[in-house]
Amino acid sequence: MVDKLTIAQTESVALDLLLPMASRHGFIAGATGTGKTVTLQRLAEQFSLAGVPVFMADIKGDLSGLGQAGGGNAKVELRAKELGILPIEYVGFPVVFWDVYGKKGHPLRATITDMGPLLLSRVLDLNDTQAGVLTALFKAADNHGWLLLDLKDLRAMLQYASLNSQQLAIEYGNISAATLGAIQRKLLQLEHEGGEYLFGEPMLNLTDLMQIDTAGRGVINILSAEVLHQNPRLYATLLLWLLSELYENLAEAGDLDKPKLVFFFDEAHLLFNDAPKALLDKIEQVARLIRSKAVGIYFVSQNPLDIPDIVLGQLGNRIQHALRAFTPRDQKLVKAAAQTFRSNPRVNVEEAITELGVGEALVSFLDEKGRPQPVEIGKILPPRSRIGAISDQERQEIIHDSAFYGYYEEMVDRESAYEILKKQVEMKVGEESGAGIDREFDWREIFSNKTDTRRSRRQPQGLIETVAKSAARTVGTELGRQILRGVLGSILGKSRR
Repeated sequence: MVDKLTIAQTESVALDLLLPMASRHGFIAGATGTGKTVTLQRLAEQFSLAGVPVFMADIKGDLSGLGQAGGGNAKVELRAKELGILPIEYVGFPVVFWDVYGKKGHPLRATITDMGPLLLSRVLDLNDTQAGVLTALFKAADNHGWLLLDLKDLRAMLQYASLNSQQLAIEYGNISAATLGAIQRKLLQLEHEGGEYLFGEPMLNLTDLMQIDTAGRGVINILSAEVLHQNPRLYATLLLWLLSELYENLAEAGDLDKPKLVFFFDEAHLLFNDAPKALLDKIEQVARLIRSKAVGIYFVSQNPLDIPDIVLGQLGNRIQHALRAFTPRDQKLVKAAAQTFRSNPRVNVEEAITELGVGEALVSFLDEKGRPQPVEIGKILPPRSRIGAISDQERQEIIHDSAFYGYYEEMVDRESAYEILKKQVEMKVGEESGAGIDREFDWREIFSNKTDTRRSRRQPQGLIETVAKSAARTVGTELGRQILRGVLGSILGKSRR
């Protein structure tokens, strides 16, 4: 049985990542062009060979080469010759491509309910007041049993709250029209940026990220992020949602011989930039607690100092590529980064960190007792798969051959808040107009800020009466019922639906 992964090599010894320690998390850092992508590729290959599934975001499209056998790369051959590991047995690895936009992989979706108000507030960049109102809308939807699955459900709730703000204020506090309008504008902006592709069903089944192929290799899940990471908040929030869902849904595992899944978080600084303290606290909790579920998290960034100290202190396995120190500020960052490693009397880390060549790195992995080993300078071993992006045709062939093809591609739109509120409005209008069900009614005339003055004055009262009757029936039985929103909600003491 494989119990260690050889990632790099010094002139005399191999630098091995011990599989039982792989769920203790880690980071890969370094300036652009220093070899982080190849290191990621080598790590993914080694985990796959050990039977560990991998999830990673592909920022530049280069990681798609994992699905094809390597060969014909002079730099790879030269590195292999330097390390004395010729000949290389080139091979492709089992990969599954995912893409929020559904163009370069299977669509990856979450529901509004599962994303929850805290993460959604982060995506929408809401202030505290707006986030509080959004939380109240989620609570109101919970109490009425209205599912929030996609953006049109959330829009319907905003319009519902606009028409019923006085009634809702009795139970949920003041909900001003100005705040609802601000949230609605942020929602329109998110939709314009492609947010409507992320929310809906079928939602990602987490077990689909944890597959093993017939040869016993872990499947490498690659999220196409060339477009997604241009919307940093959406990118970071999606990956944090995945982590929180993994924590909430996986059983306690303790210390296993190897992780159940390894999760690489590229461009990690996007997760922490401008994040409010409440969210940073939850990120720290997820990072600390998810190890008990045998999930390893590896943050990838230019500098380890992009990661808050409270999280950085939990990352035991470390690979640091070169940093450049052209300014006094850069020099301070280099010095601070050097201090994150366990010292080695044979290595001047502060000097080495600026002198490393492409593909060289400072490496410190945990030993069998969970202690950081003294830092070493090593050369990253070359990958066995192709370095660089594959062709569109090759990608499409992999997508079509996937066991998931055809399931995630077709969006499902079952009854949720939008449809329920639409029916209520249509029934009420039919009753008041006497037209019955034969009248074709556009419900958006009610849930819209563009209604004329007469309709705006007449219709809300009917809806308020309906809601008041409903509230009287449900307040006693449904007040305590909550919908789970991942670990970021359950940590606060919410119960599962």
